[in-house]
Amino acid sequence: MNASPNPLPYTPYPVGDSVDNFVNLVKLSVGSESVETLADWQATRAAQTPDGLPRHVTRMWPKREAEILAGGSIFWVIKGAIQCRQRILRLDEVFGADGIRRCAIVLDPEIHRTVSALKRPFQGWRYLNPGDSPADLPKNRDNDDTLPDDLNRALAEIGVL
Repeated sequence: MNASPNPLPYTPYPVGDSVDNFVNLVKLSVGSESVETLADWQATRAAQTPDGLPRHVTRMWPKREAEILAGGSIFWVIKGAIQCRQRILRLDEVFGADGIRRCAIVLDPEIHRTVSALKRPFQGWRYLNPGDSPADLPKNRDNDDTLPDDLNRALAEIGVL
């Protein structure tokens, strides 16, 4: 995956800025079994912008666009838990075959694994305040063996992860 211009690890808000300067999104990654399957899907041409960046197309345009674009990320819920995030680069207007205007959330290709955080199912996307966002895992954790989903979920339920 390509390197992101933004520093890691992810901090709840940019240094020197207040939490009020940007907002994140949280979204279910429907059909993803793991962070790897999300990355595999985003590598397909169907999931990319004409300039090759991954995107997620949604019906609704975020009302808090300026706050999202001021440094926000999309946090992906996979198998009932937030497991990773991607920086949001821009919002593109796209039209479906039905002629309806939609919002393409254009993403940094680099996927950052996060501390697991349980999330109940919901439709669409939700705003996620930076102070409530799970922290990134250290880079070396990307190469560690991942815990089985059921163990990861159980540890998150009791507050260990």
